[in-house]
Amino acid sequence: MESQFYFIDFRRQNVQDFDRLSTYDYALPEHLIAKVPLPTRDASRLLVITRQNGQISHKSIRDLPDLLAPKDCLVLNNTRVLPARLVGHRVATGGKWEGLYLGSDDHGRWKLIGQTRGYLQQGESVAVTASSGEQLQLQLKSREADGVFVFTPDQCGSAVETLRRFGTLPLPPYFDRKTADANDWERYQTVFATSPGSVAAPTAGLHFTPELLERCHQRGISRTEVTLHVGLGTFRPVTVENIAEHQMHSEWCEISSQAVADLTATRAAGGRIVSVGTTSLRTLESAAAVQAAWQPWQGETQIFIRPPYTFRAVDALVTNFHLPKSTLLMLVSAFAGVDLIRAAYREAIAQEYRFFSYGDAMLIL
Repeated sequence: MESQFYFIDFRRQNVQDFDRLSTYDYALPEHLIAKVPLPTRDASRLLVITRQNGQISHKSIRDLPDLLAPKDCLVLNNTRVLPARLVGHRVATGGKWEGLYLGSDDHGRWKLIGQTRGYLQQGESVAVTASSGEQLQLQLKSREADGVFVFTPDQCGSAVETLRRFGTLPLPPYFDRKTADANDWERYQTVFATSPGSVAAPTAGLHFTPELLERCHQRGISRTEVTLHVGLGTFRPVTVENIAEHQMHSEWCEISSQAVADLTATRAAGGRIVSVGTTSLRTLESAAAVQAAWQPWQGETQIFIRPPYTFRAVDALVTNFHLPKSTLLMLVSAFAGVDLIRAAYREAIAQEYRFFSYGDAMLIL
């Protein structure tokens, strides 16, 4: 089956054309959705797109060191997925409740999205019981826009430590299972994940092994790390036909002084900045948008990258294949062009690449 993109070449059309949500829709056969990981991380295929001439070729992720050049720099997102899924019940009624932790504020209040039968009342509590029998209670304080709830936990200490005791790994809905198995606990994290804070994995990084990174190093390809904690801004669906009206949720990101030094040295040596994943790219572009030159920076970003967009910080991109109508598909369409992405997705479907989080990868040069 072919991809069913509604094709818009934004070099010849009005802005209103590529602001349409339907521009970024396509049909994907169910069997191409990767619901479990391959036996090894670096067994994934790699679709290579060369923007300069529009060429599309088929490689393996293991070929990446040879596809890049000495002096290039890989930019990795070192965020770690939290056990952010909470399963419990409403204290007042006993009804089932499920929530996803999104973050906390300076007052220790938690932000979550959740679902339960009926309507959760302000002041009502939900309870989550750990395998040890210990119980966590969360009291609803308020509601924010877009279905986000603010709760106060009855546990002291950091949210990360509390989630370790009471939470479980959140999985994408297209895995068709809610409970993570032992394989998920290992494979739905990158090998370089050190900074806990995400509710979904930066999936382009899932392909990398220590051995692959070492081969890149031996080739003269350096690497540096940034942080973006994946939240609603990355994965919440777009529901408006005019995508210019879509509101991105904020996500916290950081570029350290070490990363700045690495990126500056790369550009000075004539190397390319190769973003591993859309989250690394959004971090780099967010920093570039608020300062004229590379500087250490951290803060909330709501950057929404879609055609047309002028990239300031990134020269190449390693990314997975993204969901229809998603902000991530819009981002790669801005990076490579709608025409070329349409052709690449059609080719990936024809060649039966595996799609989404546990799927294959794409390199855009």
